[in-house]
Amino acid sequence: MSHKETNGVAISVQSYYLAEKSSPAMNQYLFGYEITIENRNPEPVQLLHRHWIIADALGRTEDVKGPGVIGQQPRLLPGQSFSYNSFCPLSTPFGSMKGTYRMMRDNGEIFEVIVPLFNLVQKEGNPQDGLIV
Repeated sequence: MSHKETNGVAISVQSYYLAEKSSPAMNQYLFGYEITIENRNPEPVQLLHRHWIIADALGRTEDVKGPGVIGQQPRLLPGQSFSYNSFCPLSTPFGSMKGTYRMMRDNGEIFEVIVPLFNLVQKEGNPQDGLIV
């Protein structure tokens, strides 16, 4: 598990290999991840935008940017958290992701939160059994 707190917002990430949706013979590896965003500020914050940097085992990188996460721009009250699951396809059996979220306070102040580097690693096993990397 990766964890990082920036500007009063804590990010926790767990990643896992989706063996049943991957095809190693065709260089197709699918990884899932769960992210929890916790507001530790005394005021509400809202997630506006995401920016991912995805790297594979060959050093190739891809930038992914867009509004919100999984089609949502959650607003978190003090002490509130938001969790979501998503996935990342790679053409190699391991890689990594890291990034930032652009957030906004109720007073209109925009700030960034760091999503810590987390590894995407092919492991044998069943992800329904809670295989976490």
